[in-house]
Amino acid sequence: MQAVLILAHKDVNQIIRLTQKLHSFFNVYIHFDKKYKILNSDQDKLKHLGATVISEVEVNWGSWSIGEATLNLMKLALENEDNSFFHIISGQDWPVVNPQKIYNFYEHNDKIYMKYDLAKNIRRSGENILLWQKYYFNYDSINRRSFLGKVYHRLSLGLQTLFRVDKLKKLGISLEIYHGANWVDLPRDAVEYLVDFLPRHQNLYTMLKTGCFSDEFWMQTILCNNDFFCQRIVKNNHRFIKWKKKYGNYPAVLDADDLNEILKGDYQFARKFDSLHSRKLIEMLNNMR
Repeated sequence: MQAVLILAHKDVNQIIRLTQKLHSFFNVYIHFDKKYKILNSDQDKLKHLGATVISEVEVNWGSWSIGEATLNLMKLALENEDNSFFHIISGQDWPVVNPQKIYNFYEHNDKIYMKYDLAKNIRRSGENILLWQKYYFNYDSINRRSFLGKVYHRLSLGLQTLFRVDKLKKLGISLEIYHGANWVDLPRDAVEYLVDFLPRHQNLYTMLKTGCFSDEFWMQTILCNNDFFCQRIVKNNHRFIKWKKKYGNYPAVLDADDLNEILKGDYQFARKFDSLHSRKLIEMLNNMR
């Protein structure tokens, strides 16, 4: 069997439809943001479809909490010894090919499908993103998206640069720091290694918990620093994401106009979908594949 791990924070009806689409081929595990309240009747619908539902972490954008929720889902899915491959998606993902094709692609496959780059080589909004782990942040207490959060971020960068803060040196971290999307497809041994690694390396765990967007660093940093796993990585996660602003969202919420672009690429999942704007696109994808 294979497992799909879904990180969800809203729109339980879409999560139910997504589970209906996947449950015939995959064991489905869902973590709902603890801030999102789910009706018992909706939980019952998901359980009836065979999904395992948890809501353990209050997820905040920009903080380690997203990584913590992912880690909890991994531990849960590993309890089933039949799960051989693990797919991490968001609650706003949708398969763009028949789920049977996705399952067949990863069956008897030991590759790791994950995007990664050295963090020191990447700049976002004029910032070297290595600073997001080198410096201290607290986005569990401060809303990174708010005006206050933006001011806090700029002040933190400026002050910590001025005072030459180096959390990596203080924690004794000699690993190269890697970055990439947290939407990945992993064989069982890689997931076991990730879950086992953090408790044995508290310095790295501390780095992540006090960093910024740490969910985009932890898997890449752990796996890319291990020769055995690194040589098995394919830098393709087969996800379609439109890096434009649309319907007030970045990345874009997809609609029917995006169908042709999706079908041209080597994609298995796409995001973001929502119930309001993406319904027609979902119907078209379901009918075509």
